Amino acid sequence: MKYNDLAVTKNTRPSRKGRGISAGQGKTAGRGTKGQKARTGHSKMPAGFMGGQRAIMQAIPKLKGFKSFRAKAEVVYTDRLNELKGKVDNFTLAEATLISSPFVKVKIITRGELTSKIELETQFASKSAIAAIKKAGGSFKKVAILKKPENKTK
Repeated sequence: MKYNDLAVTKNTRPSRKGRGISAGQGKTAGRGTKGQKARTGHSKMPAGFMGGQRAIMQAIPKLKGFKSFRAKAEVVYTDRLNELKGKVDNFTLAEATLISSPFVKVKIITRGELTSKIELETQFASKSAIAAIKKAGGSFKKVAILKKPENKTK
């Protein structure tokens, strides 16, 4: 322990408002003159209270419905998988420019005919897409969403 490492707090007394001119916060005690906020108990007003008129939460228009901020899965169709062979995961799909990034959710949906034998490892697939993959001699495995690697350069 060093003297300059000590955590020292200043010994200050609480301010005594409204106790005369020499106290620094005398007479109106920093509340201004008159009005509801100058009176005792003004802090008990509810949030959004606007002096007796309509509260601000009632005055502003409300939006209808619900907006989800959850990222939607990118869709890949089975007929686009014919170009690929062997093990297919998010990185393979990103290299083939079928998805924007390997770190997004991917859903495989049936469209057209699947002929190539692939071992698919993505987040989601429709039941008919899984059936089409198995019919072509491949397999489907559900995997978790990949996390982006953190940048450690600072």
